[in-house]
Amino acid sequence: MPRRPLFDFTLDGFRRRLASVDALPQLCVLGVFSGLITGGLMVGFRLLLEVGAMAFMPDADPEAFEGLSPVLRTSLPLLAVILIGLWLWRQPPAGRHIGVAHVIERLTYHQGRFPMRNWFTQWWVGLISVLGGLSAGREGPAIHLGAAASSGLGQRLRLPHNSLRVLVACGTAAGISASFNTPIAGVIFAMEVVMMEYTITGFMPVILASTIGALVARVVYGGERPFQLSGVELESLFDLPWIVLSALLIGLLAGLFVRVARSGNVMKRLPFPARLVLVGLLVGAVAWWYPQVQGMGYDSLGAILNDAEPLDVLLALAIGKLLLTAITVACGIPVSIIGPILVAGGAVGALCGLLGGWLLPEIAAGPELYAMLGMAAMMGAVLQAPLAALMALLELTHNPGLILPGMLAVVVAGLTSRQLCGCDGFFISVTRHGLHPLQQPLMQALSRVSVPAVMERALVRTPRRVTRAEAKALLDAKPEWVIIERSRDDKPTLALKAAALARWMLEHDENDNIDKDGRLDLLEIPGQRLELAPIHLQATLSEAFDRLNTKHVDALYMEHGHRPGKKRISGIITRDAIERYYRFSDT
Repeated sequence: MPRRPLFDFTLDGFRRRLASVDALPQLCVLGVFSGLITGGLMVGFRLLLEVGAMAFMPDADPEAFEGLSPVLRTSLPLLAVILIGLWLWRQPPAGRHIGVAHVIERLTYHQGRFPMRNWFTQWWVGLISVLGGLSAGREGPAIHLGAAASSGLGQRLRLPHNSLRVLVACGTAAGISASFNTPIAGVIFAMEVVMMEYTITGFMPVILASTIGALVARVVYGGERPFQLSGVELESLFDLPWIVLSALLIGLLAGLFVRVARSGNVMKRLPFPARLVLVGLLVGAVAWWYPQVQGMGYDSLGAILNDAEPLDVLLALAIGKLLLTAITVACGIPVSIIGPILVAGGAVGALCGLLGGWLLPEIAAGPELYAMLGMAAMMGAVLQAPLAALMALLELTHNPGLILPGMLAVVVAGLTSRQLCGCDGFFISVTRHGLHPLQQPLMQALSRVSVPAVMERALVRTPRRVTRAEAKALLDAKPEWVIIERSRDDKPTLALKAAALARWMLEHDENDNIDKDGRLDLLEIPGQRLELAPIHLQATLSEAFDRLNTKHVDALYMEHGHRPGKKRISGIITRDAIERYYRFSDT
């Protein structure tokens, strides 16, 4: 067998290294490219929002709905749902799934491979929902577009699927980082909400991607700090009991949001056009008096943090924006929910701060403190992602003094939503024994490695009947397995231990088991045989394990090449090899 060079800089060598669990340098290279691609896409998405706003928004600001006439801002949601409905109507049901939930679903069941049509749907729905005045954010588009584009790079290069998973996390982190200048929050969100695991191999390329994505955005937009506040901190420990009560209320509202948003089965009793019209009418009706509920709402959140919104607007944002976003999702319009829940959480927190100041005027902190804590508490409770919420709080406000009360608020709100309301994370729709499939320890371990890292490569292929000379030539290659090809495709391919063939040839003379053509039948030789099924070379060990169970076979052989009838078999992988790897990696 030819010796492999110590340093292999070919694409095949790159793929082989990526198949193993310790391909950190190669994954970091992919993280850099993912950050560049995703950062460019996010800049393009924001530019398209600004170009669209030039047509009808004051000062070309995509959030300036307050400057529109009541008739125009009321009509925009109806126009938006019509445009979104027409696009979705032309798509098959599978092509309508977008956003963070779609990213997690593709990562869970499709090894991080994304359909192109859903990617284009995300562009259309993301732009129209924000510009059209629906209660929607740009986080979902950022995550989906970045994750799918990064995964597409890996698919284009035919990289093993374990690296596609890391590329999805890189695109997710870079998308958030480039959109909001929050690189740490992007990393934590990718690992906590999307990947649902923390590993060194996963962290480093994701950190690189998030860093590069933020740098690309800063080149175009500079280091903007939308919610930076100084001097706001917890001044008295007497605020802590009120913070706990406020977080309890936010947790209950988060549970209400999740319940309403997941009431899609109830809404499906209405025809899809009726649901679209319902959303357009509800958003338009509220926007007639309170245009602050429209769009992303970050301008309103900035006003809340600066104590510049009146009480009725705070109520409209706290209840109206929260419920409008949930109803929009329940009616089948896949808008992004992270931005709206941040705004609603900030409004609820500000209301709690105002009430606390009225009850305890001598010692209560200002409403801006509670507004910032409310943002993190609502995000953490809805997503069940406490670390991501805390990092978002730190990076959006650039105020480390909020971490201590923020930890308390996030935990109390998360526990309330989970235990009192029975709500899992918003994007976790399917669990088994209390765990999402991505959280299953076996699946996590087997998804980190692709089959080339574990498969046995020492094999030879042969027809069922061979002469003794041909059998001796097969053994001269020192194989571990002899792959027996069958005469028809409906017969399974078999693998025979080469040691069994060598033993038989030593124990029998030249005339034993020889037919009239002078050939011996390999199926008649005593020894261990495995029934095989094919699997592609990019598959992870989790895919191989599932295929072994669904095909009810003993082992799999890896096909390599693209020409029909001329595919090479690169190796085989047995159930024992997968179990040995899992036991070793677990230890």
